[in-house]
Amino acid sequence: MGGAGLAFDVALHVGTLVAVLWYFRAQWVELVQAGIGILRTRRVEGEAQWRAVYIAIATIPGAIGGLLLDDYAETVFRNPAITGVALIVMGTLLWAADRFARQDRSIAAMRWTDALLIGLAQVCALVPGVSRSGSTMTAARGLGLDRTSAAVFSFLMSMPITAAAAVLKVPEAIRATSDYTPLVAGIVAAGISSWLAIAVLLRFISRHSFGVFALYRWALGLVVLWLVWQRGF
Repeated sequence: MGGAGLAFDVALHVGTLVAVLWYFRAQWVELVQAGIGILRTRRVEGEAQWRAVYIAIATIPGAIGGLLLDDYAETVFRNPAITGVALIVMGTLLWAADRFARQDRSIAAMRWTDALLIGLAQVCALVPGVSRSGSTMTAARGLGLDRTSAAVFSFLMSMPITAAAAVLKVPEAIRATSDYTPLVAGIVAAGISSWLAIAVLLRFISRHSFGVFALYRWALGLVVLWLVWQRGF
């Protein structure tokens, strides 16, 4: 990977990680305390401890999928036609799940099977055009979680995967450059933009449906497929 591409990846991963940790800082403190409590007592008791367990469960499929399918994600899955189709298909699934699913379940009502299924949906994000947040929110809505709970759990479960990606890429980026100014500036910019995206999304979906995001995915998918057709791929 080139230096510029690596720096971009690192800035995106670290900036997103910082944004998620900061925006949900109160919940992360609670989750860390819950995790320590589980280790100390060898039991899972209370909503916070169960939420910590669910995040761990949801992370497992993504970690395994990333290890097994990484080569495909960097080669076969990057076909532009696949990206265009994935955008449209996931937009349709998001719209259908949001339109027809029940909306009366909160994170507190989750079960371990819900966490596992949402984690499996995260594996689909290895295909460009699916998007990690889109696939996990779609799965969560399909399982009946209300919009805010679906989004919050999606953001919370993104932390372990994003942190792992940052840990893997940061040392490589440090070795690849002697000027860290662009890297730091990129991390700050990514962090601020990610924080704003989280804040705006949570505020928007508390009052509106996911329909606008489905329309965006349909439009972008059609544009990608049109470009593929024009260029004869």
